[in-house]
Amino acid sequence: MIPLLSIKAEPNISECLPPVNSNPQRVHIAVFGTFGVGNLGNECTLQAVLSNLRRFLPNAELTCICSDAEEAAADYGISAFPIRYVVPVDQLFGSYAHSKNIFIKGVRKLLRLSTSPYRWYKAFRILKSQDALLIIGLGMLGDFGISAFGLHYDILGWCLLAKVCRCKLEFVSVGVGPIRDRVSKVFVKTALALGDYRSYRDTFSKDYVQGMGPSIKNDRVYPDLAFSLPRPSLSPSPSSGSKRTVIGLGLIPYYGRRGRLEDGDRTYRKYVDSVAGLTCKLMDDGFAVRLLIGDVRYDHEIRADLRASLEARGQQYVDARLIDEPASSVSELLSQLAMTDLVVASRFHNVLLSIVLGKPVVALSYHEKVASLMDEFGLSEFCHDIEDFDSDKLIAQIAILGDGKANFKGQTPTARQAENYRKALDDQYERICRSLATCIARQ
Repeated sequence: MIPLLSIKAEPNISECLPPVNSNPQRVHIAVFGTFGVGNLGNECTLQAVLSNLRRFLPNAELTCICSDAEEAAADYGISAFPIRYVVPVDQLFGSYAHSKNIFIKGVRKLLRLSTSPYRWYKAFRILKSQDALLIIGLGMLGDFGISAFGLHYDILGWCLLAKVCRCKLEFVSVGVGPIRDRVSKVFVKTALALGDYRSYRDTFSKDYVQGMGPSIKNDRVYPDLAFSLPRPSLSPSPSSGSKRTVIGLGLIPYYGRRGRLEDGDRTYRKYVDSVAGLTCKLMDDGFAVRLLIGDVRYDHEIRADLRASLEARGQQYVDARLIDEPASSVSELLSQLAMTDLVVASRFHNVLLSIVLGKPVVALSYHEKVASLMDEFGLSEFCHDIEDFDSDKLIAQIAILGDGKANFKGQTPTARQAENYRKALDDQYERICRSLATCIARQ
C-alpha cells in the first residue's frame, strides 16, 4: 500500500489563519474542468467540489469554466463559460463547409486562426472578475485522448491569463501523466510552474511532475476529490434484490494506452471480445451481470458492440442474468453500483466510487491512475491489465471476494481508509478557502 503524504504532522491550520467565514467580502472562484459532456466521473468531481466550496465559503460566488457551459449552468445553477469560444466559421460556407477544395480548406483554417484573439479576449474578461482559478482533479494533465494543441494548449492559455489578471492559480488534487508528446509536456510543465498552489491525487502524479523538472518542494498529495462527495449522495447500499450474486461490469471504449480512435481498432476489437467472453463465463457460473457505464456520450458504442459479440456467441442479450440499464447521471450510477454485490471496472471513478460504497472491486486497468488507486487500498492483486487479463483467474478472484462480501462492507481497512481520505480532503478545502478569504481581506 502506498500512503498519501502525511498530513497529520502539519500544524493545526486553524491556529495559523482566521476563521473561513470571518471575511464578509464575496470571493469569486472559477472552477476549470471538462464538465458538461457526459463523463460521470468528471461530474461527480465537480459536484464534490461545488458542495465543499459552498460548505467552507458559503459567501463565495462560483463560476464554472468547462467544455459545455450551457449544460453545466443548467445542471448546477451557476454561471458557466466555455473553455474554448468557437466562432461558427463553417456556417459561413454553407454547403461548402466540408469541401475538400484546397482553397476553401485554407480559407476556413485562416478564419479559425483569426478568431483566436477573440476567444482569449473573452477568457480575459471572465478571469478579470475572479479571485481564483481552480483547476481541479480529472486527468486533463495526461495525454490519454488529449492532444497538445487541444486541451493542453487551452489549459496553458487560461493559466497565463490568470497570472495576468492576478487570480490565484491553484491545481487541486490533479492527476498528471503520462505525457509522451514533447509539446504537450512543455505546455503542462509551464502551466504547473505558474501555479500558486499544487496538489496531486496520487504519488504517481507527483513523482511524474518531479521527473519533468519543476520544483515541487511545497507540493502536496491529497486524495481524489470524488472521495469528498456529499454523504447524502452516498446512501447505504441496498440489496440487489436478486437471488444471484450481481457483478457490476464496467465498460469503456478502449482503443489503447493513448485513447486514440484512429489507430486502435484492433485493440478495441480484442477488448470487446475479451469482455464478451468474461460476461458469458460469469453468467454460465451462475452470476448475474449488471453493465455499468461511466460516460453518457461515449460508452453506448461499447454497449452495442458487446451486444453483437454476445449474440455471435449464441448468448441472448435479453437474458435475465444480464442487466443493461445505462445510467444518465451520477446519482443513477451510484444507485446502480449500490445494487451490485461486487464490481469489475476500468474507468477510474467507477473503481473509486465502488470503493467509497464499500464494494469489493476488481480493476481492469488501462492507465497508471487506476493501478495507483488500487495500490493505495492494498488491492494490487485484484488489478489486471486491460489488454492482458485471464478470465479464469479473474473469476476465481470474484469467487473469493464474493464469499467474503458480508464482511467487506463498511468494516474493512478499505472503508476506514476511504473515510480518512474524506477527512484529508476536508483539510485541503479548509486550507484553500482560508487562504482565499485571507487574500481577499488584505485587498
